[in-house]
Amino acid sequence: MSGAPRIWVQGAGEMASAVAVCLVRAGCDVVMAEIAAPLAVRRLVCFSDAVFEGRATVAGIDGRLSGAADAAFARGLVTVLVDPEAREMPRLRPVAVVDARMTKRAPAPLPRGGAPLVGLGPGFTCGIDADRIVETHREAGPGRLIVTGSAAADTGIPGEVGGATRLRLLRAPAAGRLEPCCAIGDLVAAGQVVGHVSGLPVTAGLGGLLRGLVHPGARLAAGDKVGDIDPRGAAVDPREVTDKGLAVGAGVVAALADLGLVPVPSTGPVAGP
Repeated sequence: MSGAPRIWVQGAGEMASAVAVCLVRAGCDVVMAEIAAPLAVRRLVCFSDAVFEGRATVAGIDGRLSGAADAAFARGLVTVLVDPEAREMPRLRPVAVVDARMTKRAPAPLPRGGAPLVGLGPGFTCGIDADRIVETHREAGPGRLIVTGSAAADTGIPGEVGGATRLRLLRAPAAGRLEPCCAIGDLVAAGQVVGHVSGLPVTAGLGGLLRGLVHPGARLAAGDKVGDIDPRGAAVDPREVTDKGLAVGAGVVAALADLGLVPVPSTGPVAGP
């Protein structure tokens, strides 16, 4: 085992994966814990896809699925395991925990012992269930370090991309699994059927580039998000980590530096109330 800071990240979706990228670049060793059938949509930038495929590469960093009992921190590699209750956390003894489940409400506690916790977005309160919080809301300043209070409340409105908010999201018309007609990276037109769930069509509400689709192995409830269309079209690279994700990741590195667990980033800590 290396002498690098060992960081446990609960969740391996889009924001969690951007955080993991920034942590590895900052010299940390990272383990990420996921549920058995992740619902991540932007799968080309999510280490959670390793749960289905055995491995995933995000921003040039490899992630590999490990059995829970064999999971270990590794140099320059993200270890992914299925462990929604973080049962392996006490054995692996991370120096810090990042709760990136993005539940947007008070999270179920993790067995972190005395390890400090950095929470992403709403649902956490500093001094109660988190030691530091990193803002995730774009209008409130993603990546802002919060040392007292809470992050901005969830508005329920998806972030604006190319002038579109709710219309860019695809949702399951029923419970079941997605049977896709298109692939991530395809250009689609408004009204085009991009897949089916339980025989019902999933139809694009606008034209653009299909930036994300949930894995066909994921079990969906009616109304679950199954896809994401970017109206900016072919100019978008679905394999690129967003500026928001990198800002949140930089905020986590700054939070850990503020806690004295990693060196202060060369750009300095992210300030915030």
